[in-house]
Amino acid sequence: MKQNPETEVLESLANTILVAARTAPKGKGVDDIVTYLFNEKDRMELADKMEELSDIKGMKFLIRDAKNVRDADSLVIIGLKSSGVSSLNCGACGFETCDDMVKQKKTKVEFTGPHCMIKYMDLGIAIGAAAAKAKDLCIDNRVLYSAGAAACYFDMIDADVAMAMPLSVKGKNIFFDRPSTR
Repeated sequence: MKQNPETEVLESLANTILVAARTAPKGKGVDDIVTYLFNEKDRMELADKMEELSDIKGMKFLIRDAKNVRDADSLVIIGLKSSGVSSLNCGACGFETCDDMVKQKKTKVEFTGPHCMIKYMDLGIAIGAAAAKAKDLCIDNRVLYSAGAAACYFDMIDADVAMAMPLSVKGKNIFFDRPSTR
């Protein structure tokens, strides 16, 4: 007999969540999504880096979110590693044509940009699909800009933009009722 064995399957379920991100629809059928599953050591290192980024940027909420990353049972990151543009010349990126956007010098702060807005939408759809799958599997989760930003800023992952999703299977959802950072 095993008591409270639910965390034993979490890695497999995290991979299922990443499958949902991978198979989410992509603009023009081009998949620029990258996915990562962090082990406990990686999560603790990321939490440390989030606190370091808080010191650098003066954003106190990164400290609160680092605690969520530490207390989580697992963590996935879904990112964008852009390979190009949609060639729609839609202007959503802030430039008149895709060629104008591509000619811009890329900047890196937490994230690297600019990129095609269609690619950003692909990332959002992938994250939404992952969150929906986590909900379907009854796994508490929260999408964190902070953890994705720190992972990109410190080159822990190879992505231009990323969001993290810590996962938890505790008796109470640890990602809500969090202290205010004001």
